[in-house]
Amino acid sequence: MLEKSLNLGVPPDVVIYDLEDSVSPNLLDKKAARERLSQFLHRTPKENRPASGRVAVRLNDISTPFFEEDVAEILRHPAVGTLVLPKVHSERDLHYVSRTIRNVNSPSTSLRIVASVESARSVIGLGGIASWKSEFGAEKGGKLTALLFAAEDYCADTSVIRTTSKQELLYVRSQVVITAKAFGLEAIDMVCVNYKDPEYLREECQDGRRLGFTGKQVIHPNQVAAVNSSFVPTFHEILRAAKILHRMTIAHSNEKGAFGLEMEGGSKEMIDAPMLKQAENVIRLARAAGCDIPHME
Repeated sequence: MLEKSLNLGVPPDVVIYDLEDSVSPNLLDKKAARERLSQFLHRTPKENRPASGRVAVRLNDISTPFFEEDVAEILRHPAVGTLVLPKVHSERDLHYVSRTIRNVNSPSTSLRIVASVESARSVIGLGGIASWKSEFGAEKGGKLTALLFAAEDYCADTSVIRTTSKQELLYVRSQVVITAKAFGLEAIDMVCVNYKDPEYLREECQDGRRLGFTGKQVIHPNQVAAVNSSFVPTFHEILRAAKILHRMTIAHSNEKGAFGLEMEGGSKEMIDAPMLKQAENVIRLARAAGCDIPHME
């Protein structure tokens, strides 16, 4: 299974190697999984594996007897650039993680940390979690870069009943996005567990993007292409944004702060500063994704 991660048809932004829920809670199984991953990272030539910015490991949570050994073993490998931390309930948990990282004599520097939101306590403490910074600095204690929403764990903790409408998760998903954006973090949406239903996956991706999520977890290679394509602007969104930037440049040159953008059917949409900012965000994301930006004249 580990070797398959090196030959994915469509590469994801980040490959997450899991030591938590995909491994039996048995002590010997946890140890064996940790050793297999360590050996895999050690023997795989650098040119054959994803860059460190694209390699992450989901550790066992800090309440387990496996956490500290996970950290000590995984941080021996500079190939790992990100730690995904399950069951982060408060900033105190992140302080504990940071101290553990600092105590490990590791070649890894400036580790990225992704905090998984999985409980009612997590949601209540989102502000403290998202604003957390290591007391030792990012180089020695890690840097929080994203909030990740784990829907199934959250439902197990709160007795929320999952439905295909996702309405029961609207509040918490919105809170994750808003808090992440408030503190300059990425917001990663939940896994689509219906991994053999491509239409449902695409609809769930579009729903997440509308809410403001910047990415989505996958559990099967067949999900990667749909997720990748869903979280970049469409051709029509890019074209509209390019038109807005071009027309606003003209408006500013004429000492105006707004203009009417022609719409299908002959009507016009009033464009001012907030729409300009939205258009700039679309173009920025499109450029980062390598999309073509049309030239306006």
